Amino acid sequence: MSDDKKIDGWKIPLYKIYTDDEDADAITKIIKRGSRWAIGPEIEEFENALKKFIGVDYCLALNSGTSALHASLIANSIGAGDEVIVPSFTFISTANSVVNSGARPIFSDIEKETLGLDPLYISEKISSKSKAIIPVDYAGQSCKIFEVMEIAKKNKIKVIEDAAESLGSKIRGRKVGSISDSAIFSFCGNKIITTGEGGAVVTNDKTVFEKIKLIRSHGRQDSVNYFDNPNQSKHIETGYNWRMSSITAALGIAQLSKLDMIIDKRREVASKIISNLTKFPEIITPKPSTDYFHIFQMFTIRLPNKQRRDDLHNFLTGKKIFSKVYFEPVHQTSFYSKYNKLELPQTEQISEQVLTLPLYPNMTKDEIYYLTNSISEFFEDWKEDNSYRKLICKILTSHITW
Repeated sequence: MSDDKKIDGWKIPLYKIYTDDEDADAITKIIKRGSRWAIGPEIEEFENALKKFIGVDYCLALNSGTSALHASLIANSIGAGDEVIVPSFTFISTANSVVNSGARPIFSDIEKETLGLDPLYISEKISSKSKAIIPVDYAGQSCKIFEVMEIAKKNKIKVIEDAAESLGSKIRGRKVGSISDSAIFSFCGNKIITTGEGGAVVTNDKTVFEKIKLIRSHGRQDSVNYFDNPNQSKHIETGYNWRMSSITAALGIAQLSKLDMIIDKRREVASKIISNLTKFPEIITPKPSTDYFHIFQMFTIRLPNKQRRDDLHNFLTGKKIFSKVYFEPVHQTSFYSKYNKLELPQTEQISEQVLTLPLYPNMTKDEIYYLTNSISEFFEDWKEDNSYRKLICKILTSHITW
């Protein structure tokens, strides 16, 4: 796709998928062979490449990140009567996976540095029913996973990391996904690499690995490809159809081969945007410490308050620039507000400040300029409007006699 082509009427979309002929060739190869579109050799090839990249013993590809998280909970024997500590500042599937497993999500507050679970509050949420913690790595940066792991080990509960947004990010030199008991990734359309839909679980736990193999394919134990086997299969547990297709896996292999380059490009674009926004004291841009390697799956800024955030969001929409709020608090949605009434001050404050701006690997200089210049225009208009209001207020109050 050419750089100047508009997507659905937006001058600057929120994201663009990075793709090349290698991706198309990979899919075409599967289609032309006319067989094994499911359970083909590409599945295991993709899993092997991904586990090698992360540095873990096991990897399983599934049809979505949500399925990967749900399967991980089941594989860890988490269900009815159990509690799982989760952030409210996340995509709703994090909490939904817990509910759909039969367990209860216990929402805990976040911290301002990484916008992940705050270790200071996790211990307060742990009870005799607690079976796991699901920390979330927000926007392409690790949460404080080492501190979370320390708390979990002390209390003998599992950590299933929702790393859907952070494939390739690092903390203290280690890849996200290599530290927790298990971690899940997503390959849906807006992620660092994408297969349209898709997900994966990585772990060093062989028992969890073997259980998810059964869960993702109807509890079926096969030594031969199901579609090549003329005999009856052996079903030893209940399960789901959460398999990734061969076509999807082939695309994943092609995309994964470009991951480091894509990350480099995203970080380069992010650096330029940050540089152009430093003149606005009202904006907090991502500033990861040296411990963190941020991959900028999303480029999220923070504004002073909800009104300013919403005004900028609406202004950018008017300029045909796609921006979006990631995330509204899950505990305040209609279902979960009835399910679990509580206050999470940090989550609620940050959710009113965040705004995700466009960022993609092949973002042009003109697009970066149009984005940052539009933000500059917004603040100039706001200052003029604010000065006018102050002037009117001064004029009116000057005529008041006491």
